[in-house]
Amino acid sequence: MNEVLEVSQRALLIGVGATMVQDLWSELLKRILGVMPLNWAMVGRWVGHFPRGRFAHENIAKAEAVPGERPLGWLTHYAIGIVFAAMLLGLVGLDWARQPTPLPAIVVGVATILAPFLVMQPAFGMGIAASRTPAPAMARLRSLLTHTVFGIGLYLAALLTARLLP
Repeated sequence: MNEVLEVSQRALLIGVGATMVQDLWSELLKRILGVMPLNWAMVGRWVGHFPRGRFAHENIAKAEAVPGERPLGWLTHYAIGIVFAAMLLGLVGLDWARQPTPLPAIVVGVATILAPFLVMQPAFGMGIAASRTPAPAMARLRSLLTHTVFGIGLYLAALLTARLLP
């Protein structure tokens, strides 16, 4: 198989799988502890404002709604998961993807916390690392746990993908 095609297939499968694990984690927290997950419509609203030249908001919830923001948010969420999986494969290579081990996936998963801390939360009006939220420490802990679960998901999805694409 062509190496570019193999990397692309594995990144797609691993990224989607890891993102699904993260979503299952969020749903579990919601059902057991009542912790509400991120509203993906707000992500879609944020991305929907990009063509208008607007990349940051004082409060994303008060920004003008955009048509199809919820599906756009979900699509963005999964696309980011695929990009992170591709980054993992770029760092560790196809040999890892063919015989995955947990450490690289978990390290990359935890490192992805930089995206919400330094990009998304400030752009939503929450400040760097949720510093402008009512409970920054709790928001940071939830982000850390969610991105750790994403890392575990990267590993689990890589294991499954290794069986599907020998």
